[in-house]
Amino acid sequence: MNEATAKVEKAIDMLKGSGVRITPQRHAILEYLVDSDSHPTADEIYKALEHKFPNMSVATVYNNLRVFKKTGLVKELTYGDSSSRFDFSSKQHYHIICTRCGKIVDFHYPSLDEVEALAAQVTGFVVDHHRLEIYGVCPECQKKEAQQNK
Repeated sequence: MNEATAKVEKAIDMLKGSGVRITPQRHAILEYLVDSDSHPTADEIYKALEHKFPNMSVATVYNNLRVFKKTGLVKELTYGDSSSRFDFSSKQHYHIICTRCGKIVDFHYPSLDEVEALAAQVTGFVVDHHRLEIYGVCPECQKKEAQQNK
């Protein structure tokens, strides 16, 4: 069993444990999120799966994402005024976001977990999470800009 399949199976077990029925659409959406590293929008998920499920609507995708979000399997990423993107969240990670095309890429930096402990110690807060976003221009947009400036 590969890592993606194991993640999907673990997520399905978690959903079943929460009393969520596993429909073929739900399974396909979950699988798409696990396989995707592009942090897709609901529309992108719908377009990718509509050929498999011609009766599925965008509303079905949104409703399933809401269920996944409620159970903690998926995070909704809202940056700026563009559409929400969805991230299958298996471990703590951060995002770097292209200011040109909106592409979001994951990166891991375990040392930042110490920030929570320090913030709690200094402020007396009980810290439950943190979020870090870094912005820049992705390699693809850099290439496009370089070609346009020739």
